[in-house]
Amino acid sequence: MRPTGRLHIGHFFGALQNWIRLQNDPEYDCFYFVADWHALTSDYADSSQVAQNTIEIVTDYLAAGLDPKKCVIFQQSQVPEHAELHLLLSMVTPLSWLERVPTYKEAFENVKDKDLHTYGFLGYPCLQTADIVIYSQKERPLFVPVGEDQVSHVELSREIVRRFNTLFGLEMLDSIQDDSKALEFVLGLVPRLPELSQSWDGASLYKTILRRHAADTGIENFREKLGTYARYFPFERNLTEPNVLLTKTPRIPGLDGRKMSKSYGNAITLSESDDDIRKKTKVMVTDPARKRRTDPGNPDICPVYDWHKLFSPQETLDWAAHGCRTAGIGCIECKSKMADHLIQWIAPVRERRLEYEKHPRRVLEIIDAGSKTARAEAQATMSRVREAVFGWDKKRNEIASSDSN
Repeated sequence: MRPTGRLHIGHFFGALQNWIRLQNDPEYDCFYFVADWHALTSDYADSSQVAQNTIEIVTDYLAAGLDPKKCVIFQQSQVPEHAELHLLLSMVTPLSWLERVPTYKEAFENVKDKDLHTYGFLGYPCLQTADIVIYSQKERPLFVPVGEDQVSHVELSREIVRRFNTLFGLEMLDSIQDDSKALEFVLGLVPRLPELSQSWDGASLYKTILRRHAADTGIENFREKLGTYARYFPFERNLTEPNVLLTKTPRIPGLDGRKMSKSYGNAITLSESDDDIRKKTKVMVTDPARKRRTDPGNPDICPVYDWHKLFSPQETLDWAAHGCRTAGIGCIECKSKMADHLIQWIAPVRERRLEYEKHPRRVLEIIDAGSKTARAEAQATMSRVREAVFGWDKKRNEIASSDSN
């Protein structure tokens, strides 16, 4: 999450609740971070609150139930390999892919108080992709827990990774020059490929053209068309394409019925006091059909009832639904009962948060320890990626071998 301040109940039910479930599942190794670099993509003009907001968010992570013994909690900028992989991915990502991202267009239409005409904002999908696939491990699937609205972002990450893997993981063996039928077939398959010379002087050019062709047509499609000749074109995936781990998130409207957001001022934070909870929920919007106390309403379109479903037991849900439909209860009474259960739910979260607030050094230690663990994983990935891109280990071995002879 971006460090924009304290988290609210929308963050908990939209993400944290699922993260907690995953950390307790031995099938997954979970990495959760604060995306402080991402904060600069739109708020670069004033970064003075990023450090404090990072501490605030991690404090909320811990208060909500994330356990550093069961998952890795870290700070993005403490793992510089994220930036290095972002740079390499940006080298191969077509500009048109970034410009077609729906949220990019929406932001330009809706955000008027910030200048978003920067590469950082345009290229954030490349950084987002790096954040995910830097934790690739060979022969292991990689999952991103997201809701339906984030699926397109993960799909773009898959496309970027697929292109990167093709350009830096597809090889053409020199032994193909001894197979005239294979050469003829490949020449017919790739129209842009110049005629292969007997001297093989242009092998590097041929490989470049073939990789671009495979990247444009799809590596799986390319290798399928090669048939038995695919043996001359070994392919290694140095980064893992991320998979979506779809999570069902409940409807969590804000106090005014819109999407809950700090920028809208319609949220309840995880650290909210009892008094503030009662004051804020007292003015929540309800079913607009209930203009008078005696008007029946529809709980299915009422934000207060949506919150009841998050915090209230079944008995209260039945009471609220029946009372609303029959005008047996008023909206004020319904809101008050919901606030009772919200306060009961939030109390242990707030108590844990207050304890961490008293010991900010402990929060910093958790951030630093998690960042160290995350960096070790990221370094292993980048060692593999650098070799795929530049081949320095191969070159050093060649030189060492020639010196020994």
